Amino acid sequence: MERVWFITGASRGFGRAFTEEAVKRGDKVIATVRRVPHDDIFKHPSVLTVVMDVTKTDEVEKAIKDGMDCFGRIDVLINNAGFGFSGAFEETTDEDLRNLFETDYFGVVNVTRRVIPLMRKAGKGVILNVSSQGGLMGFSGSSAYCAAKFAVVGLSDVLRAELGEFGIAVSAVCPGSFRTDFRSKHSFRNPSARLDAYKDSSAHKAAKFLAENTYTQTGNPQKAAQFLLDMVEKGNLPPRILIGAACCRAMKARYEAELKDIASYEAAASKTDFEE
Repeated sequence: MERVWFITGASRGFGRAFTEEAVKRGDKVIATVRRVPHDDIFKHPSVLTVVMDVTKTDEVEKAIKDGMDCFGRIDVLINNAGFGFSGAFEETTDEDLRNLFETDYFGVVNVTRRVIPLMRKAGKGVILNVSSQGGLMGFSGSSAYCAAKFAVVGLSDVLRAELGEFGIAVSAVCPGSFRTDFRSKHSFRNPSARLDAYKDSSAHKAAKFLAENTYTQTGNPQKAAQFLLDMVEKGNLPPRILIGAACCRAMKARYEAELKDIASYEAAASKTDFEE
């Protein structure tokens, strides 16, 4: 069955991989970008390329209208647009934090809020919100990024509960480390100033690791796109979709540790209810 995809942040990384894979499968794509690339995929007759900034509601509304005018419906929404940030919490200014949330969280809100009515009226749809492994566990030096991605996971969980009765499936997509340009200057930001007090800290070591390991990640974005589209075709999507071997291993270990933590204090915690 041919699907119509609305994909934000489609010009590079996961967004581009999702777009290419959808076209390979004979689907239509409304691909939103900040600037139109010159690549052939964005000139494909099955792709409507729309310039859109997820933080600008007028542009979001126009992109959705243009997509509906062109293809008549939106079957799958992938909220993929976003950028990364690496800095200790103390180095992260209010402006840094708000700018990141404006794109990585409120960008998801802006697009989703305007697509939901269309899917609700159609009685079906799929919403995939791209979060991160960092939306399920915190990493030193990534307080702003992780906070935004945790928010995306939380929003996805609530939307899943609210929209299921209308035939709309919602999942948070949580990739691990993949070989995209996520850590490039186009997709990644740093604090305006580093604090000397953190020069040997885990936060700065993490930032150094990220800077030195760009384009060496083990994850293959094309395979990730194939996997995700296969999941959509199969249906019955889970609340969170982890992608990548290392991500799956890390999260299994984390959940096992959390279950042990709960078991260690559950008996005492369970005694805090009113005695009827």
